[in-house]
Amino acid sequence: MFRKSETPVVAGGKISNILGPDTSYKGTLKSDGNVRVDGVYEGHIETAGNVIIGPSGRVLADIVASSVQVWGAVRGNITAQGRLEILSAGRVWGNIRVLSLLIDEGGMFRGQCLMAGEGVEPVALPAEQAQGEAPAAQAEMKPTASVAPNDQMVTVPTEASAPAVTEASATPITTPDGDAAVRPAEPATPSAEAEATSTEAAHAPAPRSRRRAASSEEKGAS
Repeated sequence: MFRKSETPVVAGGKISNILGPDTSYKGTLKSDGNVRVDGVYEGHIETAGNVIIGPSGRVLADIVASSVQVWGAVRGNITAQGRLEILSAGRVWGNIRVLSLLIDEGGMFRGQCLMAGEGVEPVALPAEQAQGEAPAAQAEMKPTASVAPNDQMVTVPTEASAPAVTEASATPITTPDGDAAVRPAEPATPSAEAEATSTEAAHAPAPRSRRRAASSEEKGAS
C-alpha cells in the first residue's frame, strides 16, 4: 500500500516565497506564486498560487489562495478556490470556504465550513408525499377523549338550604300631634316550608298513650 508523504509537497510549481522556521513576520503578503510558511506569521496572506503551512509554522492570519495545505497551526479564515488539506498534525481554528476539504486522521478543524458550488439545491421531499404525510401526522397527534363508565360515576348530594327566617322590625310612625310613636312589629310570615311542617304535624296520628286515655274516657261516659 502507498503511504502519504510526510513532507509538504506543492502541486503546481516551485515555491517562490519561503518564511523560514526561525523567522517571525507581521504584515500583509501578496504574491502570484506559491508560499510556504515554516515560522511565525501574523497578518494577511493573499496569493494566486498555493500556500503551505509547514510542521513548525504558526499562522495568525486570513489566507486567500488557490489551494492550502496545513501541516502546522492556523488561526484565521481560509478561502481556497480548490482544496484545503489538513494533515495529521494540522490544526485549524476559523471559518473556511473551499471547493473540497480533506482532513487526514489526527487532523483537527474547529469552525464553520462552506463548500462552494453553483446550482446545488438542498434536498426536499416531493410535494405529494409531504401533503400525504401531514394528515397522518395530525391523526397520530390528535388526543382521544375518554369517557368514564356509568358504574364509576358518583353523585354528590346537595345540602338542603335552611328556610329563610324574616325578622320583624319596628317601624317608627308620627302621630297627628307631632309625637313620635313606634308601630308594633308585625309578626314574621311563616315560610312555605314551615307551614308544610305544621300541617304534617296536625295530621300525624296521636301517640298510643293518648289514644288509650281517649278510649277509657269514652267507656266511662257510656
